Amino acid sequence: MPHPPVTLRDVAARAGVHPATASRALNPETRILVSEDTAQRVLDAAEALGYSPNPVARSLRTRRSHTVGVLIPDLNNPLFPPIVRGLEDRLAVDGYVALIGNTDSDDQRERMVFDQMRARHVDGLVLATARLHHPLLAEASRADLPVVLINRLAQDYSFPSVSVDNERGVRMAVEHLAGLGHRRIAYIAGPQELSTGLSRYRGFVTAMESSGLPVDDDLVVFAKSFTVEEGMRCSRLLLDRGAGGAPEAPGATGAPECTAIAAGNDMLAVGCYAALDETGLSCPEDISVVGFNDMPFIDRLRPPLTTVRFPHYQVGTEAAQLLLERIAEHAGPVKILYLAPELVVRGSTARVSG
Repeated sequence: MPHPPVTLRDVAARAGVHPATASRALNPETRILVSEDTAQRVLDAAEALGYSPNPVARSLRTRRSHTVGVLIPDLNNPLFPPIVRGLEDRLAVDGYVALIGNTDSDDQRERMVFDQMRARHVDGLVLATARLHHPLLAEASRADLPVVLINRLAQDYSFPSVSVDNERGVRMAVEHLAGLGHRRIAYIAGPQELSTGLSRYRGFVTAMESSGLPVDDDLVVFAKSFTVEEGMRCSRLLLDRGAGGAPEAPGATGAPECTAIAAGNDMLAVGCYAALDETGLSCPEDISVVGFNDMPFIDRLRPPLTTVRFPHYQVGTEAAQLLLERIAEHAGPVKILYLAPELVVRGSTARVSG
């Protein structure tokens, strides 16, 4: 017969204290209420008996589950694992565990994951899925559930968030291309219902204007999602619109009108590479390409991708810190953190030839 599980009363009896005192000593948040000698005696007793606290029972007493729900739009995107790692590492310091939910950018799946996490009484949510107008955000607000956004902003800025300074990052990319002599710069914009897609597009328009370059509507394509497939589709559209401007490439149906393409993120840029290969064009000899995010392994492309970098791991740690503050206080000012971008120049961009 298996031995019955060790209970809190067993630990208290071995340490010679009341069960309530043992409970306070075993909880890091209330241990300060117990003398140091007593707390150590209880901890020693728990270790000797092999006692493990019941997290369900504790959550019923404290109304805290010490779990956090994290909604990610696409775990296949290499951008998110280092962000999640930073989030988990910071949460662990305070005894919290992250429950990861992948939504595949699907509204029904997101609703299911959101509801299941609420049913598990998570203490807060970290959302990388938020759109500018998002019904789940309103629902979370009505439920007084602490929420922090990562790599996203809400339309009304009523939720804490951590993201990169997107407009500044795109400005760096455009200034880099302009400095290489590019005048006809195309742009593959991300979805405009996402703050990243919208702010980066606005940053592109502003950067082109400040560089004295025209924004040609024919050289701007809007992707439906931040995916390689959408990058291919949008790049094909740009190349099909080509009407002279670069030397004819072997196998190409028409020379591209642009000499450079800036993509709203690295996944779109990877799709751009594939479209260039299809048409026999070379990067950067025929067209320079710039991405955004500097996701892991992007430097292994051929040629390595010039892109805008920001500290992914720090996005996670900062988001965890903001969420822990909201859980503890449930009030206070809404903090919006913008991390500084950095342009990483690699082999995908070159000076305009001729």
